[in-house]
Amino acid sequence: MKKIQISPSILSADFSRLGSEIKRLEEGGADMIHVDVMDGHFVPNLTIGPPVIKTLRNYTKLPFDVHLMISPVHKYIKDYADAGADIITIHPEATDNLIESINLIKKLNKKVGVSLNPDTKLNIINNVLSQIDLVLIMSVFPGFGGQKFMPEVVEKIKDLKKIKDEKKLNFDIEVDGGINFTNNKIVIDAGANILVSGTTIFKENNGNIKKNIDFLKLV
Repeated sequence: MKKIQISPSILSADFSRLGSEIKRLEEGGADMIHVDVMDGHFVPNLTIGPPVIKTLRNYTKLPFDVHLMISPVHKYIKDYADAGADIITIHPEATDNLIESINLIKKLNKKVGVSLNPDTKLNIINNVLSQIDLVLIMSVFPGFGGQKFMPEVVEKIKDLKKIKDEKKLNFDIEVDGGINFTNNKIVIDAGANILVSGTTIFKENNGNIKKNIDFLKLV
């Protein structure tokens, strides 16, 4: 079984001091930093773009796990790669040609992720699973932090883990949306090895980031 990793979402951080928030996450034991990029079109919210990511890159050597919720995504991939993303995750619905977009991310020497919304079926990515590094299962509809976990996605995680094991593939299974101390074990047992969490990491236990990350990892 792969080691459990935590990718804290800076969507729940204090945006007035993002650099120091990222340093706090690194000191607290984060494995990577999850950056939610939203365009107000593919999802109903606007967040940050390449210039902010480029600036934040100066504050940590941790991998930037960049989730692009923008459409059309293909023409922006290089901008985020150049800004300092290490993992670039895209939605199948946001590109005219998923394989072409995957190949572009690889060509830029970045890890490739594909994200599935709660109502997106697994079979849409069956033919690319051998070509990607990560599948991000959304356990909320993307757009805003602080939403409640949708338990119906647990079966999807289990099904994905089964396909992964049967085909002897090596991609990571990441879950994002409402992850907290009551459902973390459920998604880990289902097959997830990377948990994205924002509100829980920044707000629980009076903002004790190390304690919250350890709790999420089941340490």
